[in-house]
Amino acid sequence: MKSILITYDQAHEEGIIEILNRHACRGFTNFGTVQGRGSHRGEPHYGTHAWPSLASAIITIVSDEAAPRLMADLHALDQAKPRLGLRAFLWNVEETI
Repeated sequence: MKSILITYDQAHEEGIIEILNRHACRGFTNFGTVQGRGSHRGEPHYGTHAWPSLASAIITIVSDEAAPRLMADLHALDQAKPRLGLRAFLWNVEETI
């Protein structure tokens, strides 16, 4: 099993949910509003007067087979709107209960 943490500009919310649905990712946790700054070229998402945009984060657990396809679709969404900001991090899941 794999865990995918997706951090993104809130403008991506609908597209992210659509991708999760398309890949039958029924289970996920949406952390709601988060703040941060991209490590490469992204603008800060602080929800302040100077930096008004905000970010969100979702984590989901998927099968080893589903992970590459899901990551590819997330990457395509990021490439379609690169200035918004979207990152996905993939980890192995050792155990679930």
